Amino acid sequence: LIMTKLQLGLSTDGQGDQALAEVDINGMTWTANLKYGSMGGGMVYGCNYLQAITPNFHMGGEGMYISANQNMVSNYLMKYSFDAPAGDEDDAKLDAIASATAAAPRSTICASFNSTQGMASINYARVVTPNRVTLGAELGFSPISLESQMLLGAEFKFARSKLHITVDGNAKMQSVLEAKMGKEPGQPTILLSADLDHLFDQMKFGYGLQIDG
Repeated sequence: LIMTKLQLGLSTDGQGDQALAEVDINGMTWTANLKYGSMGGGMVYGCNYLQAITPNFHMGGEGMYISANQNMVSNYLMKYSFDAPAGDEDDAKLDAIASATAAAPRSTICASFNSTQGMASINYARVVTPNRVTLGAELGFSPISLESQMLLGAEFKFARSKLHITVDGNAKMQSVLEAKMGKEPGQPTILLSADLDHLFDQMKFGYGLQIDG
């Protein structure tokens, strides 16, 4: 299956005009993407490739060359998925969940490396209850400077609401609550957010209203 996409961006003075053409190619066990266009007064070339080594293990990479500043950007990725471990007492519950949702709880580990920034990251996601509870963790570090940062998160989905909670390595907590105001599609959504920084003794709170057209 082959799909093409064309993006155009026009500016008032004509100096920031952009054009990008993409071609997506999907094979039986692999996907590829080719990019060609202009950006920032120069040509842009890009490609990415993802290959399924096994049904649970994937490897890939991407690269992009921007001729305006002669910058080469590249990223490499490995992804492994497996069934979430459970005890014998949870087998009946997992079977019931798998039968009701057609998906059993799974875990995913993803490792990536950005050669331009010299940064590596390891991500872990655990689907505790499909379409209900998901836990995650992220570790980013530089192999050269040994600087690192950590992030823990959780997502809880309810009938008409969703809660996101994250905590970083400096004990800074962030949470966002999304709540639908009705059952019909396109109903307004109320957004409530809060930040708590224990290190600097700061707290922020915000709210918003999202209306879909």
